[in-house]
Amino acid sequence: MSIRWFHYAAPQTFYGLAGSWLMPLVVLATALTALGLWMGFAVAPTDFQQGEGYRIIFVHVPASWMSMIIYLAMAFWSILGVTFNTRLSGMMTRALAPTGAMFAFLSLWTGALWGKPMWGTWWVWDARLTSELILFFLYLGYIALTSAIDDPRRGDRAGAVIAIVGAINVPIIYFSVKWWNTLHQGASVSLTKAPSMAALMLAAMLIMTLAFWVYTLALVLYRVRTLILQRESHTDWVREVVRAQHKEATA
Repeated sequence: MSIRWFHYAAPQTFYGLAGSWLMPLVVLATALTALGLWMGFAVAPTDFQQGEGYRIIFVHVPASWMSMIIYLAMAFWSILGVTFNTRLSGMMTRALAPTGAMFAFLSLWTGALWGKPMWGTWWVWDARLTSELILFFLYLGYIALTSAIDDPRRGDRAGAVIAIVGAINVPIIYFSVKWWNTLHQGASVSLTKAPSMAALMLAAMLIMTLAFWVYTLALVLYRVRTLILQRESHTDWVREVVRAQHKEATA
C-alpha cells in the first residue's frame, strides 16, 4: 500500500485536519498547565539551597526548551518549503514564529527573575543568556522580514533563509554551559545521566513541558487555519467555508 506523503500538504486537506485536532488540544493544554503549576508551586518540596525562589524553573526551563525546539521546527519546515516548494511549509513556519518568540521572551524574563536573587543582578552577558537573546532577535527578525514583504511566497522564501541559517544558534545555546565558563548552572535533566532533582520536581517540570508542547500545537494549528483562509481566499472551497462560518455566526 503506497503512503501518500503529500496528502496533508494541500492547504484544503490540512485545514480540515487542523480543525479536528484544535479543540482537544486546547482542553489538554489547559488541563496539563493547571496540573503542572499545581505540582510545581504547591506540591513540590522547597529546595534546600535556593529556597522557594527555585520554583521559577517550572516555567523557565520548559519555556527555554520550547524556544529552541520551535526554532528547529521552523528550520525543518523552511527546508521542506525550499526543497519541495510546498505552500503549507511557509504557513507552518509563520505560524510557529510568534509562539517561539513568546517562549524566548518568557525564558529571558523568568531567567532574570531567577538571576536577581541567585546572582544579585537581573542580567549578565553570560554565554547562554546572550545566545538566548540572539535567538529572541532571530524570531523578531523573521517576523519583521516576512511581514514587510507583500508577496507571501517571496516572504516565505526570504524568511526561510533566516530560519535555516539561524538554527546554528540552537546548539550554541544548548552546549554553551559545556563549551564556556558560565554563571548559568548545568542541565538538571540529561539523557545520559540521572536527573539531579527530586522525582516530584522532575515530574512537575516534565508536565509543564508537555503542557507547553500541546499549547504550541493548538496555537499553531489555529494560526495555520487563519493563514490558509487568507491565502486561499480566491478558491471556491474557502468561499464556501467562510459562507458557512457566517451562517453559523448569524444563526
